[in-house]
Amino acid sequence: MLKARIKSFGYAGKGIVFFFKSQPNAKIHAIAAILAIGLGGILNISKVEWVGIILAIGAVLTAEAINTALEELVNWISPEYNTKAGIVKDVAAGAVLITALTALVIGGIIFLPKILALLT
Repeated sequence: MLKARIKSFGYAGKGIVFFFKSQPNAKIHAIAAILAIGLGGILNISKVEWVGIILAIGAVLTAEAINTALEELVNWISPEYNTKAGIVKDVAAGAVLITALTALVIGGIIFLPKILALLT
């Protein structure tokens, strides 16, 4: 039982490695996450603000990973062009965009007042 659980973590790790190696957007999101974490440290954000930033980062990376999984599945099931397959991929990509824009708004709510305070 324990051996199977440990093995499942290995599969998850393999998926995460594939995700970051194969997806340029994953790298962009990771860089944005590192910048947000750095900015949070510099601006000394509160614990509640950290929770918001961490949840936003996790949501964006999760949405991008699910999008990647769906794209891989759709490409496997429908290697030739298919309108329905295109819709699935477009909606999944749209979900990532919604999540990323939401994270951007969260970052703006947390960081902008602190940055503006430093400038005045």
